[in-house]
Amino acid sequence: MAVKALIKRVVPEDKAREMIPLFRQMRSLAMNQEGYISGETLRNLNNPEEFLVISNWQSSDAWVKWLNSADRQQIQEQIDALLGGATQYEVYHYGFSE
Repeated sequence: MAVKALIKRVVPEDKAREMIPLFRQMRSLAMNQEGYISGETLRNLNNPEEFLVISNWQSSDAWVKWLNSADRQQIQEQIDALLGGATQYEVYHYGFSE
């Protein structure tokens, strides 16, 4: 069953310049992962420091494999260090199946 992973980050304005290349590197790696469908990054109009990534995966197993991969963890550690805290994740699947 396909899932959507929502990744929320608050990026202080003074950290954005360092953060954007890490976001791009993370997306580039994700695109080559088995089970990756698509992703998009949104910026909150009312709070420009808040970013939401919506990542679409063929299954929760594919998402978890990517979440726990060494390549991803290396970049995520750099992101969390810049943010001064952990990134928030939520995973959803379609509520109705036929």
